[in-house]
Amino acid sequence: MSGTLREGLLFGMGNPLLDILAHADEKFLKRYGLKPNDAILAEEKHRPMYHEMIETLHVQYIAGGATQNSMRVAQWIIGKPNVTTFMGCVGDDKFGKILAEKAKEAGVNVQYQIHKTEATGTCGVVITENGANRSLCANLAAANCFSKDHLEKPENRTLIKNADFFYISGFFLTVSPESILEVAKYACEANKVFMMNLSAPFLSQFFKEPMMQAMPYVDILFGNESEAATFSKEQNLGLTSVKEIALKICEFPKENKLRSRMTIITQGSNPVIVACDGKVTEYPVINLKNEEIIDTNGAGDAFVGGFLAKYIQGKPIDVCVKCGVYAATEIIKQSGCQFPQEITFKEN
Repeated sequence: MSGTLREGLLFGMGNPLLDILAHADEKFLKRYGLKPNDAILAEEKHRPMYHEMIETLHVQYIAGGATQNSMRVAQWIIGKPNVTTFMGCVGDDKFGKILAEKAKEAGVNVQYQIHKTEATGTCGVVITENGANRSLCANLAAANCFSKDHLEKPENRTLIKNADFFYISGFFLTVSPESILEVAKYACEANKVFMMNLSAPFLSQFFKEPMMQAMPYVDILFGNESEAATFSKEQNLGLTSVKEIALKICEFPKENKLRSRMTIITQGSNPVIVACDGKVTEYPVINLKNEEIIDTNGAGDAFVGGFLAKYIQGKPIDVCVKCGVYAATEIIKQSGCQFPQEITFKEN
């Protein structure tokens, strides 16, 4: 099927971050006011945390950032370089070069905006409970400086026009809502597929306005059960059932009437919920033994990457979800959003 794949088919935009990953205990989390399973933006009180991790814990550096992770996983499944393009902002520094190197090794065509004074963004990934929980604390730094004019460069405009599928994680709502709308409106006008992710509960709480400005353009929305619950609460939907929330999201106003909205909600070890056209389908996941779970960080990003790898090839939704589940399962057996060399996925 790889004959249908071409360079630049899938376009991603988000916050490129270098993950600083370490295993720690509950005391470490409490010291910095972190929850065991959460994703937040760093505040002043979190600044010393990165230094403490590097100095006192055994850390790994991994190319990260939600959208970039999904692009890397999609490339891993696809096995043909440069099918994905990724844009975001990094610093003119060592970490920025490491990020570009790692992403290119994975086959992603990165076209970063380079910031001359801000440092490349980092994300503290604190793993507790033997890998069962992961707490993310992102210091966006240069990633926070992405500007719409990067999209207006002729060579980047060409890359956007060349893509048929667009994916942006919700985290980018905190950085450049105008860039999201620029891409979303183009996708809508050209009848191309525009996809987003709820990404973290705090986005539905504190970035409601830009989220709901982008929502009419969203053809496929991803999320997990806690993000869906927070979205329901913040939008006063009065719903607690994940299935009902997913169906309701499908009904929100939509600009491109040629495509029905699809909502896909993952639920950890429970089935994946897919809602579209008034129907809900549940898809089973692969349940691992506790000792097989190394690190749940990146599972959601991997699910999206696996799903997209098949979706952009026109595969049926059940195959796309199955591949998403496969990718997420493989990633949680590794430390950080990394994957094994060999791909054992079978479509049937």
